[in-house]
Amino acid sequence: MLIKDESVQLFLQNSLKKSDFKVFQLAGDASTRKYYRVAVDNQSLVLMKWDPFQPEKYPFISVLNHFADAGVHVPKIIDMSASDGLVLLEDLGDLTLERKFWEQRESETSFEYYKLAIDEIIKIHYSASALKKPCTAFDIEFNTEKFVWELNYGKDNLIKGVLGFDITPKVDSEIEGLFNKISETLHKEPKYISHRDYHSRNLMIKFDKMFVIDFQDARMGPVQYDLVSLIKDSYVDITDEYGQKILNYYFERAKEYKKTFDLAHFNYIYELQSIQRCFKACGSFASFFHQRDDRRYLKYLTPTLKRVVKSLAGFPEFKTFTNVLVDSGALEKSYETL
Repeated sequence: MLIKDESVQLFLQNSLKKSDFKVFQLAGDASTRKYYRVAVDNQSLVLMKWDPFQPEKYPFISVLNHFADAGVHVPKIIDMSASDGLVLLEDLGDLTLERKFWEQRESETSFEYYKLAIDEIIKIHYSASALKKPCTAFDIEFNTEKFVWELNYGKDNLIKGVLGFDITPKVDSEIEGLFNKISETLHKEPKYISHRDYHSRNLMIKFDKMFVIDFQDARMGPVQYDLVSLIKDSYVDITDEYGQKILNYYFERAKEYKKTFDLAHFNYIYELQSIQRCFKACGSFASFFHQRDDRRYLKYLTPTLKRVVKSLAGFPEFKTFTNVLVDSGALEKSYETL
Protein backbone atom coordinates (compact mmCIF):
# COMPACT_ATOMS: atom_id res chain seq x y z
CA MET A 1 0.00 0.00 0.00
CA LEU A 2 1.35 3.41 -1.03
CA ILE A 3 1.80 5.69 2.00
CA LYS A 4 1.76 9.48 2.12
CA ASP A 5 2.80 10.63 5.59
CA GLU A 6 3.86 14.29 5.76
CA SER A 7 6.71 13.78 8.26
CA VAL A 8 7.99 10.77 6.30
CA GLN A 9 7.78 12.58 2.97
CA LEU A 10 9.62 15.66 4.29
CA PHE A 11 12.37 13.57 5.90
CA LEU A 12 12.93 11.56 2.73
CA GLN A 13 13.01 14.65 0.52
CA ASN A 14 15.72 16.15 2.74
CA SER A 15 17.64 12.88 3.02
CA LEU A 16 17.48 11.75 -0.60
CA LYS A 17 17.65 15.29 -2.09
CA LYS A 18 14.80 14.43 -4.46
CA SER A 19 11.06 13.97 -4.46
CA ASP A 20 10.53 11.25 -7.06
CA PHE A 21 10.31 8.30 -4.66
CA LYS A 22 7.52 6.01 -3.51
CA VAL A 23 6.87 4.76 0.02
CA PHE A 24 5.13 1.45 0.79
CA GLN A 25 4.32 0.20 4.27
CA LEU A 26 5.73 -3.24 5.02
CA ALA A 27 3.70 -5.89 6.80
CA GLY A 28 4.24 -5.69 10.54
CA ASP A 29 5.16 -8.53 12.87
CA ALA A 30 4.79 -8.38 16.65
CA SER A 31 6.55 -5.03 16.93
CA THR A 32 4.99 -1.60 17.55
CA ARG A 33 7.50 -0.08 15.16
CA LYS A 34 6.43 0.68 11.59
CA TYR A 35 8.55 -0.15 8.57
CA TYR A 36 8.36 1.26 5.05
CA ARG A 37 10.08 0.36 1.81
CA VAL A 38 11.29 3.38 -0.11
CA ALA A 39 11.69 2.95 -3.87
CA VAL A 40 14.03 5.48 -5.51
CA ASP A 41 16.26 5.39 -8.60
CA ASN A 42 15.72 1.66 -9.24
CA GLN A 43 16.85 0.78 -5.73
CA SER A 44 15.14 0.46 -2.37
CA LEU A 45 15.75 1.45 1.22
CA VAL A 46 13.90 0.69 4.45
CA LEU A 47 12.54 3.36 6.76
CA MET A 48 11.86 2.56 10.41
CA LYS A 49 9.42 4.79 12.29
CA TRP A 50 9.03 4.81 16.06
CA ASP A 51 8.97 7.38 18.86
CA PRO A 52 11.41 10.35 18.98
CA PHE A 53 14.74 9.32 20.53
CA GLN A 54 18.17 10.42 21.69
CA PRO A 55 20.67 8.70 19.36
CA GLU A 56 23.34 8.07 22.02
CA LYS A 57 20.80 6.41 24.33
CA TYR A 58 18.60 4.73 21.74
CA PRO A 59 19.11 0.95 22.00
CA PHE A 60 18.55 0.32 18.28
CA ILE A 61 21.33 2.75 17.30
CA SER A 62 23.62 1.83 20.20
CA VAL A 63 23.46 -1.92 19.57
CA LEU A 64 23.64 -1.57 15.78
CA ASN A 65 26.84 0.47 15.99
CA HIS A 66 28.34 -1.86 18.60
CA PHE A 67 27.55 -4.96 16.56
CA ALA A 68 28.94 -3.35 13.41
CA ASP A 69 32.19 -2.53 15.23
CA ALA A 70 32.41 -6.20 16.27
CA GLY A 71 32.03 -7.34 12.65
CA VAL A 72 28.42 -8.48 12.92
CA HIS A 73 26.44 -8.08 9.71
CA VAL A 74 23.74 -5.49 10.43
CA PRO A 75 21.95 -3.05 8.11
CA LYS A 76 23.76 0.22 7.41
CA ILE A 77 22.22 3.48 8.61
CA ILE A 78 21.72 5.89 5.71
CA ASP A 79 20.20 8.79 7.66
CA MET A 80 18.03 9.51 10.68
CA SER A 81 15.80 12.13 12.27
CA ALA A 82 15.79 11.56 16.02
CA SER A 83 13.10 14.18 16.64
CA ASP A 84 10.73 12.38 14.23
CA GLY A 85 11.71 8.87 15.34
CA LEU A 86 12.87 8.00 11.82
CA VAL A 87 15.83 5.86 10.73
CA LEU A 88 16.62 5.19 7.07
CA LEU A 89 18.36 1.86 6.57
CA GLU A 90 19.91 -0.39 3.98
CA ASP A 91 17.26 -2.68 2.51
CA LEU A 92 18.11 -6.33 3.24
CA GLY A 93 15.31 -7.69 1.08
CA ASP A 94 12.72 -10.29 2.10
CA LEU A 95 14.66 -13.55 2.30
CA THR A 96 14.64 -14.70 5.91
CA LEU A 97 16.29 -17.80 7.32
CA GLU A 98 12.77 -19.09 8.02
CA ARG A 99 11.87 -18.87 4.33
CA LYS A 100 15.15 -20.46 3.30
CA PHE A 101 14.55 -23.34 5.74
CA TRP A 102 11.13 -24.13 4.30
CA GLU A 103 12.33 -23.74 0.71
CA GLN A 104 14.68 -26.69 1.12
CA ARG A 105 13.21 -30.08 0.23
CA GLU A 106 15.03 -31.59 3.18
CA SER A 107 15.55 -29.40 6.22
CA GLU A 108 19.22 -30.28 6.67
CA THR A 109 20.06 -28.82 3.27
CA SER A 110 19.69 -25.46 5.01
CA PHE A 111 22.71 -26.25 7.21
CA GLU A 112 25.04 -23.89 5.34
CA TYR A 113 22.69 -21.05 6.23
CA TYR A 114 22.53 -22.12 9.86
CA LYS A 115 26.32 -22.09 9.90
CA LEU A 116 26.15 -18.46 8.79
CA ALA A 117 23.67 -17.78 11.60
CA ILE A 118 26.06 -19.36 14.11
CA ASP A 119 28.95 -17.33 12.69
CA GLU A 120 27.04 -14.14 13.51
CA ILE A 121 25.97 -15.20 17.01
CA ILE A 122 29.55 -16.21 17.78
CA LYS A 123 30.59 -12.63 16.94
CA ILE A 124 27.81 -11.27 19.16
CA HIS A 125 28.62 -13.55 22.10
CA TYR A 126 32.38 -13.13 22.04
CA SER A 127 33.62 -10.29 19.82
CA ALA A 128 30.89 -7.83 20.79
CA SER A 129 31.06 -8.83 24.46
CA ALA A 130 34.83 -8.26 24.50
CA LEU A 131 34.53 -4.86 22.81
CA LYS A 132 34.83 -2.42 25.69
CA LYS A 133 32.90 0.63 24.60
CA PRO A 134 29.55 2.06 25.71
CA CYS A 135 26.53 0.06 24.55
CA THR A 136 23.05 -0.30 26.01
CA ALA A 137 23.44 -4.09 25.88
CA PHE A 138 25.94 -3.85 28.76
CA ASP A 139 23.47 -1.93 30.92
CA ILE A 140 20.76 -4.59 31.23
CA GLU A 141 20.84 -8.31 31.84
CA PHE A 142 18.87 -11.49 32.10
CA ASN A 143 18.70 -12.03 35.84
CA THR A 144 16.46 -13.99 38.19
CA GLU A 145 13.80 -11.30 38.18
CA LYS A 146 13.67 -11.07 34.38
CA PHE A 147 13.60 -14.83 33.85
CA VAL A 148 10.80 -15.18 36.42
CA TRP A 149 8.86 -12.35 34.76
CA GLU A 150 9.07 -14.12 31.40
CA LEU A 151 7.90 -17.43 32.88
CA ASN A 152 4.99 -15.72 34.65
CA TYR A 153 4.12 -14.03 31.37
CA GLY A 154 3.54 -17.50 29.93
CA LYS A 155 1.50 -18.61 32.93
CA ASP A 156 -0.66 -15.47 33.02
CA ASN A 157 -1.34 -15.17 29.30
CA LEU A 158 -1.58 -18.82 28.30
CA ILE A 159 -2.61 -20.90 31.32
CA LYS A 160 -4.76 -18.35 33.12
CA GLY A 161 -5.58 -16.15 30.13
CA VAL A 162 -6.26 -18.08 26.93
CA LEU A 163 -7.03 -21.40 28.65
CA GLY A 164 -8.83 -19.86 31.64
CA PHE A 165 -7.38 -22.54 33.92
CA ASP A 166 -7.80 -21.99 37.65
CA ILE A 167 -4.53 -22.82 39.44
CA THR A 168 -5.04 -23.49 43.14
CA PRO A 169 -3.05 -21.32 45.61
CA LYS A 170 -1.04 -24.37 46.70
CA VAL A 171 -0.06 -25.32 43.15
CA ASP A 172 0.56 -21.67 42.25
CA SER A 173 2.99 -21.43 45.16
CA GLU A 174 4.81 -24.56 43.98
CA ILE A 175 5.00 -23.16 40.46
CA GLU A 176 6.43 -19.92 41.85
CA GLY A 177 9.10 -21.89 43.67
CA LEU A 178 10.19 -23.87 40.62
CA PHE A 179 10.14 -20.74 38.42
CA ASN A 180 12.51 -19.15 40.93
CA LYS A 181 14.76 -22.23 40.96
CA ILE A 182 14.99 -22.29 37.15
CA SER A 183 15.65 -18.56 37.01
CA GLU A 184 18.25 -18.47 39.77
CA THR A 185 20.19 -21.30 38.12
CA LEU A 186 20.19 -19.52 34.75
CA HIS A 187 21.16 -16.22 36.38
CA LYS A 188 24.31 -17.77 37.86
CA GLU A 189 25.68 -18.68 34.42
CA PRO A 190 28.44 -16.58 32.81
CA LYS A 191 26.93 -13.69 30.86
CA TYR A 192 27.70 -12.50 27.33
CA ILE A 193 25.81 -10.17 25.05
CA SER A 194 22.60 -11.91 24.05
CA HIS A 195 20.57 -10.83 21.03
CA ARG A 196 17.46 -11.90 22.97
CA ASP A 197 15.32 -12.83 19.93
CA TYR A 198 17.69 -14.76 17.70
CA HIS A 199 15.27 -16.73 15.55
CA SER A 200 14.77 -17.36 11.85
CA ARG A 201 12.56 -14.32 11.24
CA ASN A 202 15.24 -11.97 12.55
CA LEU A 203 17.96 -13.33 10.26
CA MET A 204 18.06 -12.02 6.69
CA ILE A 205 20.03 -13.45 3.77
CA LYS A 206 21.49 -11.00 1.26
CA PHE A 207 24.27 -11.78 -1.24
CA ASP A 208 24.99 -15.06 0.63
CA LYS A 209 25.61 -13.20 3.88
CA MET A 210 23.53 -13.52 7.03
CA PHE A 211 22.34 -10.21 8.46
CA VAL A 212 20.97 -9.71 11.96
CA ILE A 213 17.95 -7.50 12.69
CA ASP A 214 15.64 -6.74 15.63
CA PHE A 215 18.58 -6.49 18.03
CA GLN A 216 17.47 -3.48 20.10
CA ASP A 217 16.66 -5.61 23.17
CA ALA A 218 20.18 -7.09 23.39
CA ARG A 219 21.38 -7.62 26.96
CA MET A 220 23.77 -9.72 28.99
CA GLY A 221 22.80 -13.35 29.46
CA PRO A 222 23.84 -17.01 29.10
CA VAL A 223 24.84 -18.11 25.59
CA GLN A 224 22.17 -20.81 25.70
CA TYR A 225 19.39 -18.21 25.47
CA ASP A 226 20.20 -17.33 21.85
CA LEU A 227 20.99 -20.92 20.94
CA VAL A 228 17.59 -22.09 22.19
CA SER A 229 15.95 -19.22 20.30
CA LEU A 230 17.63 -20.37 17.09
CA ILE A 231 17.50 -24.15 17.40
CA LYS A 232 14.14 -24.50 19.19
CA ASP A 233 12.65 -21.79 17.02
CA SER A 234 8.83 -21.87 16.93
CA TYR A 235 8.74 -20.90 13.25
CA VAL A 236 10.69 -23.88 11.86
CA ASP A 237 10.85 -27.60 12.58
CA ILE A 238 14.39 -28.51 13.56
CA THR A 239 14.87 -32.12 14.66
CA ASP A 240 16.95 -33.05 17.69
CA GLU A 241 19.64 -34.50 15.42
CA TYR A 242 19.80 -31.39 13.27
CA GLY A 243 19.82 -29.20 16.37
CA GLN A 244 22.79 -31.11 17.75
CA LYS A 245 24.61 -30.64 14.44
CA ILE A 246 24.09 -26.88 14.71
CA LEU A 247 25.25 -26.91 18.35
CA ASN A 248 28.38 -28.86 17.41
CA TYR A 249 29.24 -26.18 14.88
CA TYR A 250 28.81 -23.55 17.61
CA PHE A 251 31.26 -25.48 19.83
CA GLU A 252 33.78 -25.63 16.98
CA ARG A 253 33.56 -21.91 16.30
CA ALA A 254 33.74 -21.03 20.01
CA LYS A 255 37.15 -22.74 20.23
CA GLU A 256 38.54 -19.96 18.05
CA TYR A 257 37.80 -17.64 20.98
CA LYS A 258 39.34 -20.12 23.43
CA LYS A 259 35.89 -21.02 24.74
CA THR A 260 35.31 -24.64 25.68
CA PHE A 261 32.40 -26.19 27.52
CA ASP A 262 31.70 -28.89 30.04
CA LEU A 263 29.16 -30.59 27.78
CA ALA A 264 27.18 -32.20 30.60
CA HIS A 265 26.74 -28.85 32.31
CA PHE A 266 26.15 -27.02 29.02
CA ASN A 267 23.36 -29.45 28.07
CA TYR A 268 21.81 -29.19 31.54
CA ILE A 269 21.61 -25.40 31.22
CA TYR A 270 20.51 -25.67 27.59
CA GLU A 271 17.49 -27.81 28.51
CA LEU A 272 16.69 -25.59 31.48
CA GLN A 273 16.91 -22.56 29.22
CA SER A 274 14.66 -24.38 26.73
CA ILE A 275 11.93 -24.63 29.36
CA GLN A 276 12.24 -20.94 30.21
CA ARG A 277 12.68 -19.52 26.69
CA CYS A 278 10.07 -21.66 24.97
CA PHE A 279 7.46 -21.08 27.66
CA LYS A 280 8.15 -17.36 27.39
CA ALA A 281 7.49 -17.66 23.64
CA CYS A 282 4.18 -19.36 24.45
CA GLY A 283 3.34 -16.39 26.65
CA SER A 284 4.06 -14.00 23.80
CA PHE A 285 1.95 -15.95 21.29
CA ALA A 286 -0.89 -16.20 23.79
CA SER A 287 -0.68 -12.52 24.72
CA PHE A 288 -1.12 -11.39 21.12
CA PHE A 289 -4.49 -13.15 21.12
CA HIS A 290 -5.40 -12.58 24.78
CA GLN A 291 -4.54 -8.88 24.80
CA ARG A 292 -4.87 -7.79 21.14
CA ASP A 293 -7.13 -10.43 19.55
CA ASP A 294 -4.28 -11.14 17.09
CA ARG A 295 -4.71 -14.74 15.93
CA ARG A 296 -1.62 -14.99 13.70
CA TYR A 297 0.58 -16.70 16.30
CA LEU A 298 -1.89 -19.22 17.75
CA LYS A 299 -0.67 -21.95 15.38
CA TYR A 300 2.78 -21.86 16.98
CA LEU A 301 1.55 -22.64 20.50
CA THR A 302 1.21 -26.42 20.26
CA PRO A 303 4.65 -27.18 18.74
CA THR A 304 6.33 -24.77 21.18
CA LEU A 305 4.53 -26.30 24.17
CA LYS A 306 5.70 -29.74 23.04
CA ARG A 307 9.28 -28.46 23.24
CA VAL A 308 8.64 -27.24 26.80
CA VAL A 309 7.22 -30.61 27.88
CA LYS A 310 10.04 -32.52 26.18
CA SER A 311 12.64 -30.55 28.14
CA LEU A 312 10.62 -30.85 31.36
CA ALA A 313 10.85 -34.64 31.04
CA GLY A 314 14.50 -34.39 32.07
CA PHE A 315 13.60 -32.60 35.31
CA PRO A 316 11.33 -34.80 37.46
CA GLU A 317 11.55 -32.17 40.21
CA PHE A 318 9.40 -29.92 38.00
CA LYS A 319 6.54 -32.41 37.69
CA THR A 320 4.06 -29.90 39.13
CA PHE A 321 4.66 -27.64 36.14
CA THR A 322 4.18 -30.55 33.72
CA ASN A 323 0.95 -31.48 35.50
CA VAL A 324 -0.40 -27.94 35.11
CA LEU A 325 0.29 -28.02 31.36
CA VAL A 326 -1.47 -31.38 31.08
CA ASP A 327 -4.40 -30.59 33.41
CA SER A 328 -5.07 -27.22 31.77
CA GLY A 329 -5.46 -28.91 28.38
CA ALA A 330 -2.63 -26.79 26.99
CA LEU A 331 -1.30 -29.62 24.85
CA GLU A 332 -4.67 -30.73 23.48
CA LYS A 333 -6.23 -27.34 22.77
CA SER A 334 -7.03 -26.55 19.14
CA TYR A 335 -5.76 -22.98 19.30
CA GLU A 336 -6.40 -22.11 15.67
CA THR A 337 -10.16 -22.59 16.20
CA LEU A 338 -10.38 -20.02 19.00
